[in-house]
Amino acid sequence: MLDAGRIALEEEMETLETRVAAHYTTQDLLDRIEKALKEQGVDVATVDNLKPVDEFHTGGLEATDALLSQLDVTPDMRVLDVGCGLGGTARHIVHRYGAHVTGIDLTPLYVEVGQALNARVHLDEAINLHVASATDLPMEDASFDLATMFHVGMNIADKEHMFAEIARVLKPGGRFALFDVMRDDSPDDLLFPVPWSEKSETSFVDAASVYHGAAEAAGLTLHGQRYRRDFTLSFFAHVFERMAEAGGPPPLGIHLLMGDTAGVKLKNYVANVEARRLAPVEMIFDKP
Repeated sequence: MLDAGRIALEEEMETLETRVAAHYTTQDLLDRIEKALKEQGVDVATVDNLKPVDEFHTGGLEATDALLSQLDVTPDMRVLDVGCGLGGTARHIVHRYGAHVTGIDLTPLYVEVGQALNARVHLDEAINLHVASATDLPMEDASFDLATMFHVGMNIADKEHMFAEIARVLKPGGRFALFDVMRDDSPDDLLFPVPWSEKSETSFVDAASVYHGAAEAAGLTLHGQRYRRDFTLSFFAHVFERMAEAGGPPPLGIHLLMGDTAGVKLKNYVANVEARRLAPVEMIFDKP
């Protein structure tokens, strides 16, 4: 009975992960990125000019730097980026800090496009991207000095399993830094669709306390935490203002990753934050 139950649970997780990957799959993504670059007068891709599309989380590059600036990243570090998407954060870490980065993501298309973009900016030897789940990392114990994660936990139901896997692959003295969207004070139902999910069945937004509990169970200790609601609302106010002035989004942006409902997803996300149903939060954990 135990074996049957475990098999059923694994099958359920595989089905969920397939649905999550499908949510993020859009057709001809690499071609559309290259077309958008040309529309902006860019003939050769660089790490910097890919930023509008490859930092698929609240605040983009500004938020990435805000978290990384707290971490003392050095060239000799081995970094794991969980839910790497198109590899934007991985490329940024290599480009800015010189560290070696491994990224994993559920969506095969993202990994494929990310590898192509790595080659275009000549960072393919410093970055390895793999299709894998955050709850079943294909890495050996104590392999990494640092793990990062940007806006991934909202698609992961089993936070304890995720934290256990990340703790397993971190070296003693390693650190796990994340920026996720969590539940805020309001218990009201979320507005859907949002960037990570079309409906509630594939959305697993949890309170900060759930992250704390999962981290503690995995043997990690909380080093620091920062609530990013004001930053988020200010960031999107500027985004919506620029879009209104321009009559629409720029050629290159995260809307390329969200399909025809991109505008609705972003507005619902901001409305959820405004109503305190959602809270973007940074957390940094240490492995003793």
